[in-house]
Amino acid sequence: MEEREKEALYNGIQGFVGKWWNGSDLYPDPCGWTPIQGVSCDLFNGSWYVTSLNIGPVYDNSLDCTPNPEFTHHLFDLNHLKSLSFYNCFTRNTLTLPASNWDKLANNLQALEFRSNPGLTGEIPASFGTLKSLQSLVLLQNGLTGQLPAEMGNLVNLKRLVIAGNRLVGPVPDGLGNLNKLLILDLNRNFLSGSMPLTFGNLTSLLKLDLSRNNLEGKLPMEIGNLRNLTLLDLSGNKFSGGLPNSLQEMVSLNEMALSNNPIGGDLNGIQWENLENLEFLDLSNTDLTGKIPDSLTELKRLRFLGLINNSLSGNISPRFEDMPCISALYLNGNNFTGEIGFSVSFYGKMGSRFGVSGNPNLCSSVGVVGSRNAPIGVKSCEKEKSGGVPDIDLIGRISVGKWNQNSQCTLFGFRGKEMVIFLVWIMVL
Repeated sequence: MEEREKEALYNGIQGFVGKWWNGSDLYPDPCGWTPIQGVSCDLFNGSWYVTSLNIGPVYDNSLDCTPNPEFTHHLFDLNHLKSLSFYNCFTRNTLTLPASNWDKLANNLQALEFRSNPGLTGEIPASFGTLKSLQSLVLLQNGLTGQLPAEMGNLVNLKRLVIAGNRLVGPVPDGLGNLNKLLILDLNRNFLSGSMPLTFGNLTSLLKLDLSRNNLEGKLPMEIGNLRNLTLLDLSGNKFSGGLPNSLQEMVSLNEMALSNNPIGGDLNGIQWENLENLEFLDLSNTDLTGKIPDSLTELKRLRFLGLINNSLSGNISPRFEDMPCISALYLNGNNFTGEIGFSVSFYGKMGSRFGVSGNPNLCSSVGVVGSRNAPIGVKSCEKEKSGGVPDIDLIGRISVGKWNQNSQCTLFGFRGKEMVIFLVWIMVL
């Protein structure tokens, strides 16, 4: 390793871990027989250069930060860096990201990460936009403020963009729609406002889109239906309104859709739900929905979780829910459903506490079911039931326990399948 590279490495690390750290004495050959934990090197033109630097308590002997860490210019002299990460480093005193010098890393830096640094405050530098080789940018659970810089739209090689758990405000830049290689876009837990950019329809490679727990508003754009490779859509905890766009039915790869806690309004009947044949998780709770539940929802053969809590849905609850092979959580609490619930005792036994229909005052259940230990909570008995409270044998025996436990479709495409998708995403990104 050239002396200039060593000096940049030693002094750059010293700025974060403290002046007590004497790299030249402790690690005279940092890419050879005295390696530094968190530092990786590669050989270029006969010399060793630092290609990866990880600061923070990831391992027992990792480089821990001093209470007063600082960025020095030496860090940016490591211009062969491909990966740079800081975990739980800036925790006590506040520090801002340098506004300049990031362009010195532009040719090689592919992954930049700041994770769990509550003392890292201030704005995201616009000069991040010069890092055109970047494939992964993670700014997770820090104290960053201000707006997302429009220059983010220049990072055309990004596959993963995670800027979650900060205090960012303002609109989502339209330019993010230029990042057509993105696989993961996660901006959750900020204070972002305005509408979802129409340009997001260009992100056709996207697998995960999480904008939850912000202040976003307006209609969901029809262009969202272009995201046919998306497996996870989480827009919960915003202020979206204007009804559900029927283009949602084009998102045929979806495994999870969470739109809860938005004043979306409208009904469920404008969407051909049966098109979403891969859907396993659907949460539309507290979204001001009205009307009846369409039968097409019960045709989702892989659906495990359905949440429709605290809406204004009405009509009867379809007995076809019982025939859904994978359903294991069904929450219909706090609506205006009427009539008799026509499920068997074995269905209630399978669902247990994961079946909820309380808060529907005009809903009732058969006397035989109400008298059983698996009866749904908060539901009265139907007055017109058979006298004597004798359970309906046909109702009890309509579905066998084996149907719940032995369905290979549920096992093959259940949560383990989703874990495999996320694993493959990480492989593609890293």
